[in-house]
Amino acid sequence: MEGGGVEGVTRVLLVDDSPVDRKVVELVLGSNTFAGSFHVIAVDSAKKAMEFLGLKDGKEQAVDMVLTDYCMPEMTGYDLLKAIKAMSPLKPIPVVVMSSENEPQRISRCLKAGAEDYIVKPLQSKDVPRLRSCSYAKPKDPPCSTVSKSADHIAAVDGTSSSLRRRAHLTDIAMVLHSSSAGLSHYFPFLFKFILLVYAILCVGELLHRWSNGCFLSYLR
Repeated sequence: MEGGGVEGVTRVLLVDDSPVDRKVVELVLGSNTFAGSFHVIAVDSAKKAMEFLGLKDGKEQAVDMVLTDYCMPEMTGYDLLKAIKAMSPLKPIPVVVMSSENEPQRISRCLKAGAEDYIVKPLQSKDVPRLRSCSYAKPKDPPCSTVSKSADHIAAVDGTSSSLRRRAHLTDIAMVLHSSSAGLSHYFPFLFKFILLVYAILCVGELLHRWSNGCFLSYLR
């Protein structure tokens, strides 16, 4: 079954019993970054997803991928995954499983059953390229590998620039401290002489004070 939506727009059937988690996915996929790239059809149970996909009456709906929660009442996302993969073994609908549990056994179980990917909730912007790579629709944005390489290159450049700026800043500080210490060392002899002079004046003043007091007392006698 091929995607029958507008070219470049990924039609996502979102299956999750949590209204909050459904809203998070809709906000992420509908954000300005991915505006117009996704069309989300949300249902709150695996049974409703099966009805929408036509797994019960044989009338298939055109979607580019199914994004389903793992833990749901009555029928789990894992059961829905197996039903979708059994519907069209030659070219089944891509299915991505979401779960708040990052359990290796659960991940392995879903991948073995045919899931294209497993994403830990909540869905984030960084997970979206993974969804696009799993869908039928051709992305309007650049391929994930190109985006990743560009992002990595920008991050590396930014990191290098920041490192160079920090090094330059530290070098400037070191130069200021060095010049300050050099300037202070030039004044150390004068400072030492000044301290000695002040000390000598204080000693002379103390002696004069004592002498004057002694003379005054002898005069009273």
